[in-house]
Amino acid sequence: MSPLNGRGGDTVSGNRSLNRMLKTILLNEREIPYTLKKSSWAKSMRLAIYGGGNFIVTAPASLPQNRIERFIAEKSKWVVDTIEYFKKFPATIFKKRKTKKESRAEFLLHKEKVLSQVKARLDYFNQFYGYRWSNVQIRNQKTRWGSCSRRGNLSFNYKITFLPEHLADYVIVHELCHIGEFNHSKNFWALLAQALPNWKELRRELKSKKHTHI
Repeated sequence: MSPLNGRGGDTVSGNRSLNRMLKTILLNEREIPYTLKKSSWAKSMRLAIYGGGNFIVTAPASLPQNRIERFIAEKSKWVVDTIEYFKKFPATIFKKRKTKKESRAEFLLHKEKVLSQVKARLDYFNQFYGYRWSNVQIRNQKTRWGSCSRRGNLSFNYKITFLPEHLADYVIVHELCHIGEFNHSKNFWALLAQALPNWKELRRELKSKKHTHI
């Protein structure tokens, strides 16, 4: 099989607007399974990888299979590396529709470990700033990695523990810097650069995750 050639499986579900198919593609001499979603609503291709290494490809309904495979092949290193990374986590970690019971159980399982992780990194990076904060909390949030209140209360999403360490550090330092600058002005980004000179690159990488934001 050619490195760009994928094999089609059975159709899982399909209708006029969305068609899902199980596929495989050979990347870096490894056969990678993925779910292809062809949608009449999609205007461009999107690759997403979730807990357990679940690989989802979304493409416009009219896009030919060879174009889809070529796009995946161009991102082969990112795909293979990211799948390996997310295989460490349960498939439910980034599940969009969890029951309240599932979500709370997962949160409680990781809360204390994440709190220790965040406090240790705050202490480390605060050598650049010398700030004081009021409280540090770990929350089960759907749409934010972290936040800082005007009173200096720092809050972080427990899912920060599932980020690569350099991205978790970005989130932590980002919120720490809001103690000094409660905005996103030039002064704020200059503060961030004191500890993380490559903050622009980290910010772009974090935004590409698309699960939550700050």
